[in-house]
Amino acid sequence: MDRENRSKSISSPMKHELLAPGGATALADSEQARRAVQRVAGMGACAVNVSLACAFWGQWRVVPIIVSVGLVLTLFNTLAVDWLSRRLSSLGVDAVRMGANAIGVCIVGIATQWHVLLWVFVPYNMFWSFGVGRWIRLRMVLYLGVVNTVALLTGASFSIALAFSLIGAIGYVVSERRVEMLRGAMVQLENAHHEMRRMHERALKQEHLSSLGLLAAGVAHEINNPMSFVTSNVGSLLRDLKEEKALPEVMREYVDDVLPATLDGIRRVNSIVADLRRFSGGGVDRNMDYDFNAEVEMGLRLAQVQLGHVQVEKELGEVGRVVGHPRQIVQVLVNLMVNAGQATAPGGRVRITTRREGEQVLVAVRDTGAGMSEETKRRLFEPFFTTKPPGEGVGLGLSVAYGIVRAHGGHIDVESELGKGTVFTLALPRVAPVARV
Repeated sequence: MDRENRSKSISSPMKHELLAPGGATALADSEQARRAVQRVAGMGACAVNVSLACAFWGQWRVVPIIVSVGLVLTLFNTLAVDWLSRRLSSLGVDAVRMGANAIGVCIVGIATQWHVLLWVFVPYNMFWSFGVGRWIRLRMVLYLGVVNTVALLTGASFSIALAFSLIGAIGYVVSERRVEMLRGAMVQLENAHHEMRRMHERALKQEHLSSLGLLAAGVAHEINNPMSFVTSNVGSLLRDLKEEKALPEVMREYVDDVLPATLDGIRRVNSIVADLRRFSGGGVDRNMDYDFNAEVEMGLRLAQVQLGHVQVEKELGEVGRVVGHPRQIVQVLVNLMVNAGQATAPGGRVRITTRREGEQVLVAVRDTGAGMSEETKRRLFEPFFTTKPPGEGVGLGLSVAYGIVRAHGGHIDVESELGKGTVFTLALPRVAPVARV
């Protein structure tokens, strides 16, 4: 590949691979490959020059010209081109190189009366400078035009000039198509590489979430045991006090208000622990039938701590039962509710609504928070992108939520404006596809 195409490849997405850790090695390898091609090209040019010198051996007026021009062009192509490449653009350097080679061919051609061996250089130079782009094609046309014009004006055979020019032109077109095919293959490899990296990141996130789920399940189990004793003991105490005939007035308040309120709080803790255990527990990887609104209620209970400073409103429509992975859907809903709570100032509102449209279930999480800029919305679902302060988020929540919703055959719509809040709307099919990502 010529310098122009090498420059294009480095300015493409592959540049990031070259400049990533280990990129210096990649650049060094590229430079070594270029020098290796130069050595091979130089050996080919030397072989043609030696053959031409042997054909004219004894004609001592011609042989020194062949040898001198060959040496000058060899030094120019190996040393001067490197010097020029540090001062000119790749297009300019290749234009200078092609011009020098054209001049050399014309000088030797006039000296040898355009011997057939000399014409080998015409397609050879075109093969050595293959590439893609209209400027490269124009350079090839000018090269052929100059060489053929000088050749025909100084007595060259028209048929030989035409034959080798056709060989060069056809060979260049074939090389150009081959470069395009290789470039397409490189793009496909690059896309496959990015896809593998994305799958690897998703696997790491899933492993991280699984570890957190196991930890949450263990914590919930440890909380559940002492809470069972607390529930039983407080309930027994309340029953005994109610049955007491001569209960002092000071204890009546405990029977009527304090202990019932305490039991309500204990039941709420037990409910949250049960939700946490079900949310973090394992399960089969196949779809299952579940009550969608019940899972929304569960998500609200799990996110309640993050919503304590705002007014929570809910409007759950007649959705019915759906088929999918309830634990994953709750994970998405909890993430959206927590984000809404964190984005909303005390006294604001977070509203959760569900409804059914045909064979789709729609759930919306709306807040009256700070809203998002267009730049934030564009990058919202990128892994590790977060607007939260360090230590408060790693930017995986919405990325994972997006993957889960896509795996369920649904999509997420986002409406947001700075200072006017945000609305996340999940559209999910009532029956999720069997295959999951």
